[in-house]
Amino acid sequence: MNKFWIVLSHTYLSKLKTKSFIISTIIMMALILLLSNLSNLIDKFDSDEQEKVAVIDQTEGGLFDSYKNAVAGVNDDLSIISAQDEKEAEEMVSAEEIVGYLLIQKDKTLGFKGTYKANQISDSAVSNDLLLALTQLKGQITAKELNLTEQQITQLNTPPAFDTIALQKNAKTEEDLNQARGLVYVLLFVIYFGVLMYATMIAMEVATEKTSRVMEILISSVPPVTQMFAKIMGVALLSLTQMILFFGVGYFSIKQNLTGMDEGFFSFFGFGSTDISTIIYAIIFALLGYFLYATLAACLGSVVSKIEDVQQMISPMTMLVVIAFMIAMFGLGNPSASYITITSFIPFFTPMIMFLRVGMLEVPFWEIAISIGVLILTIVLLGIIGAKIYRGGVLMYGSSKSLKSIKNALQLSKKN
Repeated sequence: MNKFWIVLSHTYLSKLKTKSFIISTIIMMALILLLSNLSNLIDKFDSDEQEKVAVIDQTEGGLFDSYKNAVAGVNDDLSIISAQDEKEAEEMVSAEEIVGYLLIQKDKTLGFKGTYKANQISDSAVSNDLLLALTQLKGQITAKELNLTEQQITQLNTPPAFDTIALQKNAKTEEDLNQARGLVYVLLFVIYFGVLMYATMIAMEVATEKTSRVMEILISSVPPVTQMFAKIMGVALLSLTQMILFFGVGYFSIKQNLTGMDEGFFSFFGFGSTDISTIIYAIIFALLGYFLYATLAACLGSVVSKIEDVQQMISPMTMLVVIAFMIAMFGLGNPSASYITITSFIPFFTPMIMFLRVGMLEVPFWEIAISIGVLILTIVLLGIIGAKIYRGGVLMYGSSKSLKSIKNALQLSKKN
């Protein structure tokens, strides 16, 4: 057992002290701080600049004032000024006094039409606001022509009442689903990148030691199986260290800026009403997913003799993670779909897809328990088979041929 802790601590401390780990951790924490303060930064930039658009009214109906009021109702940060003709407007665009200009002309069929011109039309937000205001203005003019009263206009523009109610007693409401969807979306990315990155790190670690011939020294003093599980636990501690730093920085930064995260873009993520059970399940499935793929990565890394061959060898494992992630992304829109339910019980997909169901739906506890039990059983079986592959794989040198190399590793393990 003493040898296990020696290899574990060596794996953990050696990775912890590397420049790549330190730099990547600092960059990620800086990125988390930037994202959590994004709303404040956007407000500072937006408060200094106000976009201006010139309007050329050629309808002879005096629409400028009405249209200006309509734009103010749509977006009060968009300033509307008048221009006499297109030449004057083009000069203002060239001088960067305005972002573009809107030409309102007569139209025999529709009454009037608008044409927006700017140096670049990639910013669709401005043109969309101008179109919405023009649509509202047309509706007001049409209502007057038809002699509609204010009450009739209100009734015409008011959408019908529409509610969604779940018949199941414990089912989540529409508001709960919207809040959970964003949080699950973020945590799925954390599980995806965490499993993929740290599992690959183990495969690279084993291959590096074999390339430098350190493995020949290690296997003479530490049993290969002890090495494998010590490395898996060492990298697991490393991942926990990094995740604690990330979530710690993110938590305190979000708490400081929580008042600016209840509207707009951040309302999608539901930071203000995070369910603690969702966080707990995220940790459980992330750890189980890590151990599942880490065991597999250690086995695959042990049959590789060159670092250059690692990515090719673990590519099937990578594809499994990617497929699970893609299924989970598609399932965000309909987490109760039958294919989501079925794949949530497949061990290699369970960490992401069962977590998706738990975060979005009221899943019976027995289903969660079965999926976790099957996942743990798969990890144990994979650990037993993987230990045999690892025991023979660390003694293999030369070219690796995927399945053939695994077969050779199993044959070598029987001889030792």
